[in-house]
Amino acid sequence: MPAGTLYAISDLHVAYEENRQIVRDMRPTSASDWLIVAGDVGERFEDVRWALGVLAERFERVIWCPGNHELWTPPDDPVQLRGVERYDALVELCRELGVSSPEDEYAVWTGADGPVVLAPLFVLYDYSFLVPGVRTKAESLARAYEVGVVCTDEMLLHPDPFPSREAWCADRLERTERRLAELPSDREVVLINHFPLVRAPTRILRYPEFAQWCGTTRTADWHVRFGARTVIYGHLHIPRVTWHDGVRFEEVSVGYPREWRRRPGAAGRLRRVLGTRAPSTPARVGAQR
Repeated sequence: MPAGTLYAISDLHVAYEENRQIVRDMRPTSASDWLIVAGDVGERFEDVRWALGVLAERFERVIWCPGNHELWTPPDDPVQLRGVERYDALVELCRELGVSSPEDEYAVWTGADGPVVLAPLFVLYDYSFLVPGVRTKAESLARAYEVGVVCTDEMLLHPDPFPSREAWCADRLERTERRLAELPSDREVVLINHFPLVRAPTRILRYPEFAQWCGTTRTADWHVRFGARTVIYGHLHIPRVTWHDGVRFEEVSVGYPREWRRRPGAAGRLRRVLGTRAPSTPARVGAQR
């Protein structure tokens, strides 16, 4: 049995030199360590290639799912692919580097605490995390524009050839749900998604209007339905652990330098998920830190 550890991290945002240095300094603790990268590596295609390439050389296996930033088409990026074409190109890039993506066969962790299926997901969001006090998605989006809290996705994340990000999300949900339903019912899973699968973690956002770019209500029961041991996510830039229906949810983001400089400890610390010195079961459901 391998003696390694499964680690996780997200939101590396390597366009910032300080974050780029975090990646340069990142090292496994053993030759058999695996690493989950839960999206938002960077915006420019070559930045994603650089970061995933560095990590793939160091860790025995790297598992990636896209964040919203990888799916942007910045005007200064020589790679001007949009929407599905950009995602497909990122998947091919991962295959060149030996990195697993949501389009590949799910890896199985067979080290300590295994076997556990590692399922990277790409399901986007559909604006269903409504702003409190409104009844429709249109009202919720209008409220965000009124107060000036609007995700850059509205300008740079193109859904081509789908008519909207909501439609692209619906397609991804159907594809992903079918695939997860095919897993053996007795096999535990680590669900890996850039966005939180449940709405609860977004309740502490400083700007509640931003929640509508943070997921979809259609994944609210996936951690129960598909036998999740743990759910890994990022996007919120609020690293913490919460428990939902007895399942451990880990927000593992690094975030922007202005954010991680305020936190205690070294930036870019890898979160142990399974294996050597992995987290233990909570004392009670609902506990969080």
